[in-house]
Amino acid sequence: MVARQHRSPTLTHNEVESLPPISNVRSLPREALLALWIELHGTPPPARLSQTFLRRFIAFDLQACTKGPLPQSAKSQLAKLAAGKTSAAKPVLKSRGRYLREWNGVTHVVDVTDQGHLYKGETYQSLSAVARAITGAHWSGPRFFGAPRGTSETHSPVRRRAK
Repeated sequence: MVARQHRSPTLTHNEVESLPPISNVRSLPREALLALWIELHGTPPPARLSQTFLRRFIAFDLQACTKGPLPQSAKSQLAKLAAGKTSAAKPVLKSRGRYLREWNGVTHVVDVTDQGHLYKGETYQSLSAVARAITGAHWSGPRFFGAPRGTSETHSPVRRRAK
């Protein structure tokens, strides 16, 4: 089965001005939604398209007509994601960021630097190494510090002295 690609309509300025506001789409009856679809696309909607999806498609089309379509870069990224060719960027705390964690009644502060993670005057190459220094046990550093899900550690877990 081939997926049907949804294309937003291209209308003139005058035609866009005559369209109802997006906020009104929610209250339109089915007959008005069908007529609006035909006005936007020039063809009837797919058979058995629910009123909920009809409203969503029409609201998207109205938004695209008034605000403009998605930028090509966004379309390309969405196509790559749909094809499974790339994954979303993983959040990484930038240099000069700071992690705080209370453990056994003590607040531990870790500063993120260009060289790694600075904790008590020593530079660690990963949050996991810092978590191990704090707890004495193996921990996932991002989990221990409550970092956003998917945060990657780019350094190997080797400890070295700060300079």
